[in-house]
Amino acid sequence: MKTKGAILWGLNEPWSVEEIEIGDPVAGEVQIRMEAAGMCHSDHHIVTGATPMPSFPAMGGHEGSGVITKVGEGVVGLEVGDHVVLSFIPACGRCPSCATGHSNLCDLGAGLLSGMAISDGTYRIQARGQNVIPMCLLGTFAPYMTVNQTQVVKIDKDIPFELAALVGCGVPTGWGSATHVADVKPGEAVAVIGIGGVGMSALQGAVASGARQIFAIDPVPWKREQALKFGATHAYASMAEALMPIMETTWGRMADKTIITVGEMRGEYVEEALQLTAKNGRCVVTAMGHMTDMDVKLNAFLFAMLQKDLQGNIFGGCNARVDIPNLLAMYKSGQLNLADMVTRTYTLEQINDGYQDMLDGKNIRGVIKYTDADR
Repeated sequence: MKTKGAILWGLNEPWSVEEIEIGDPVAGEVQIRMEAAGMCHSDHHIVTGATPMPSFPAMGGHEGSGVITKVGEGVVGLEVGDHVVLSFIPACGRCPSCATGHSNLCDLGAGLLSGMAISDGTYRIQARGQNVIPMCLLGTFAPYMTVNQTQVVKIDKDIPFELAALVGCGVPTGWGSATHVADVKPGEAVAVIGIGGVGMSALQGAVASGARQIFAIDPVPWKREQALKFGATHAYASMAEALMPIMETTWGRMADKTIITVGEMRGEYVEEALQLTAKNGRCVVTAMGHMTDMDVKLNAFLFAMLQKDLQGNIFGGCNARVDIPNLLAMYKSGQLNLADMVTRTYTLEQINDGYQDMLDGKNIRGVIKYTDADR
């Protein structure tokens, strides 16, 4: 099938929307007509090289929703016409991680940046006669996709596609950062550092968990205003600015849980965040930094003597097949605000404008909505 896609041909180049060819599904795969794709900061990491790709060209996009149009042999529980969300992490259900309840760490995730299909180790996308590596074996920045069933989650047909797309990555990653990984308890104080799509989801998770105080930290005034609307009790421009007010508000205890959800993680942020974290508190690192960055600033004495917990996190510790439907059910019942997280929608041709808006702090989350003109 020939269609369009947003291709990256080298580091720090703009996305190029051009003709691509997508293969039909083989055994264990489905083909999907995409309706919406979330514009996550993680895709920008492959532009800068923070997330290194083995080669180019690459196609971006790992948040998306759509309708199944073809089904390969051996596919179970999915059929043509189903509305689905794509999970950026596959879940085989059989590896040690999946078997012990940690499907967000499924062994199939080792091949997410390889570009080679789970089913047969070949490539599903070509552009200019070359194999294309799709982000997280998905590549949602195209109006069609062929993907393994381990990354496909069926959803209710009455959910708007542009909202459903968000629960493939950003929303569960943030929500789970608060509810699963930080394990926020009722009455606790929580600091969320970085208020984009992931941070706003973490904030909502902290609200739902019964946090007494939620300190939103972001340098963009508009984002701080939005955070207060979503349930934050306080908002500050930086961790340095927040330090004394959090100390005063919590009577010196500091935040029981601190969640780092900035767009670009840096090593010096760890110590700053730990300074905001209470004794025996937990600091969750959700944000992604450059893969080659090995330098972290940490006061090892205070870290040990105050018995603090520094916790890594992928996908918010979520199980895609459980948490994606649950989050959408919470949206339908009014317990999760997805609609106001979509700040702007874009056409595929406007993808570079959308990412510039993200970098300029104008969006909580931008979303590409596909039309017949894109196909």
